[in-house]
Amino acid sequence: MSASAASSAGTPDVAVLGLGRMGEPIARRLLTALGSLTVWNRTSAKAAALHAAGARVAATPAAAAAPFTLTVLTDLADVEDVLDGQNGLIAGWAAAGLQRPVLVVHGTVSPVGVATLARRLAGDGIDVIDAPLSGGVAGAESGALSVMVGGADDAVDRAWPVLSLVGSTVGHLGPSGAGETAKACNQVVVAATVTALAEALVLADADGIDREQLLDLLGGGLADSEVLRQKRHRWLTGDFQGGGSVANQLKDLRFVAEAATARGLTLPVAATLRTVFEHAVADGDGDLDHAGVELSLFRHATDRR
Repeated sequence: MSASAASSAGTPDVAVLGLGRMGEPIARRLLTALGSLTVWNRTSAKAAALHAAGARVAATPAAAAAPFTLTVLTDLADVEDVLDGQNGLIAGWAAAGLQRPVLVVHGTVSPVGVATLARRLAGDGIDVIDAPLSGGVAGAESGALSVMVGGADDAVDRAWPVLSLVGSTVGHLGPSGAGETAKACNQVVVAATVTALAEALVLADADGIDREQLLDLLGGGLADSEVLRQKRHRWLTGDFQGGGSVANQLKDLRFVAEAATARGLTLPVAATLRTVFEHAVADGDGDLDHAGVELSLFRHATDRR
C-alpha cells in the first residue's frame, strides 16, 4: 500500500458517503475496526451518532475525499452527484494531491453504467471498483455481507483490506461491471424466491391452510432459504414497513434487463418478475418491503372472481 493510501498508523484512510440503512452500520463497523473514519451524508444530522463515536464528519464530498472512498448510495446518479463540481470528490482528490484514489461503489447500480463510469474516471487517474452488497441491514450490522467485486486487479488488491472489513464473503469476479452483474444475478434469485413464497401464501390462504404451519414445513425442507428466514415474520404479521423496498427490487430487475439486452440474452423468469413488481409499484406498494409483493399478487389473483 502506498504512503498516500494509509494513515500514519498504517491503517487505510477511508471515507464513507451515504449513511442510510446500509451505510450507517457499515461505517460504524469500519470506525471500530480502523479507529478513524471520515463520513459524509446529504442530511448531516444522520452523521451525529457516528461523530459522537469518533468519526470525522465532512461538510462536503470534497472534504471527505480519501484514498479509499466508499459510496453507499441508491443509484449511479447519486454517485455522479457527489463526484462533480467544486464540492465534489474529484475536486477533493485533486486538492489533496492523492494519486490513484479508489472509489468503491457499494450501491446496486447498472453494470453497463458503472463500467462506463470506470472508463471515464480512469482518464483522471481515479480507479473505480463496483462492490454491491447482499445480506441486508442485518448483514451490514454483523459484518456478514457478501461483497461482489468488479474492477482492475491492482485497484482491487489495494482496496482488499477495506473490502474485507465490509463483508465476510468477498469475491473479485472480473473487470468493472462484473460485481454489478453478479448482484443482478443475486437479485433475480432473491426476487424469484420472494415472489414464489408470496404466491405460495396466496394459494395457501385460498385453501384455508395455516400460514405459520406452512412456513414451518417449507423451512424444514428443500424450500428453505435465507429469504424465508428473514421475511417470515412479515408474512405472519402483515407488517411490510421498512426494509428493502418493492421499488428498489424493480429498479434492480430493470438493471437485469439492461445487462441481458447488452449481452443479447432473453431471460423469461426475470422478465416475468419485472412485470410482477411493476404491478406492485403501480398498485401503490412501492415503498413497502419487497415481501409485500404478496399484496399485489393477491389483488391480481382474485380480481377476476
